[in-house]
This record gives sequence, C-alpha cells and structure tokens, in this order.
Amino acid sequence: MQVPYRKPGKYSQMKSDPLLTEGKILELKNKLNRLKNISRPRGVEEVKRLAELGDFSENVEYQIAKGRLRGINDSITKIENQLKNAVVITHQKQSNKVELGHTVTVETGSKEKTYQILGSVETNPQKGIISYNSPIGAALMGRKIGEVVKIKTNTREVEYKIVKIE
Repeated sequence: MQVPYRKPGKYSQMKSDPLLTEGKILELKNKLNRLKNISRPRGVEEVKRLAELGDFSENVEYQIAKGRLRGINDSITKIENQLKNAVVITHQKQSNKVELGHTVTVETGSKEKTYQILGSVETNPQKGIISYNSPIGAALMGRKIGEVVKIKTNTREVEYKIVKIE
C-alpha cells in the first residue's frame, strides 16, 4: 500500500531558533545529562537482555527496546546540536524600547496583558511567553512606552498600547 504524499505544512520547514535563556540552557543540559547517564545505559542493558532471548525477527520486545534506544539517541543528538548552536538571550535592564528578553505590559481595550518576548523554542502563549517572530512579538519589538501598535488577525485588527517594559 502506498502512503499518500502530502505537502508539508507552513511551519514544517522552519529552522530552529538558537535564541535561549540561561534557564532553558541549564534545563537542556540537565535533560542531556539524564539521558546520557540514566536513560541510555538502561536502554542498552534492556537491549542486551532481550537480545539474549534469541531470534531477533520474532522478538517484539527486542524491536521495541531498539526503537526506544534509537529515540533516546535521537534526543541526545538533537539536544547536543541545540546547545552547540545556542545563543544566550541578554538584554539591557534599563531600556526604553522593547528588546528580546523583555517583559512588556500592554493595554488593549480595558484589559492589561503581559508578554515576555523570547526565542521561538521557549514560547508558551498560555503563560504569556511569546516569540519575537510572532505577530504580536514582531510588532512590539523596538517600540517605546506609550506607543500604540496595531496587529491584524484573521478576523479583526487589535490595538495594543505599551504600558510598561521590564
């Protein structure tokens, strides 16, 4: 059976953003350490144990363990590359314009919203962490307190007034 070809989505070809905070770099180093020193040795031992059972072609547990070990090795490679290419986000504490790493409070209508502007790897819109490449983040970059920014969404246009930059 042939698998149908689907065009890649809009975001599938995006390159990983190397911009990371020191906290995220530390988190990745801890995860890498855990994978190398705990998960991989356990995976290797499990593969060895299951290989001793004999016939590899019909040994489903062995195939699953090998797949799990490949996944661990892929994760290690991905994190090592991410750390190798990482650029630490630094910003001036007393800046009068929005820069990468700043926390910005904006007013829209009668509501106030707070956004922290970081690289795309660390975004979490539910927690108010947005990418500098996102429509809101890109519109806020380089702006000063008191400026009004208009952002077009699919259905409407929203105005944000910058209230505070931290």
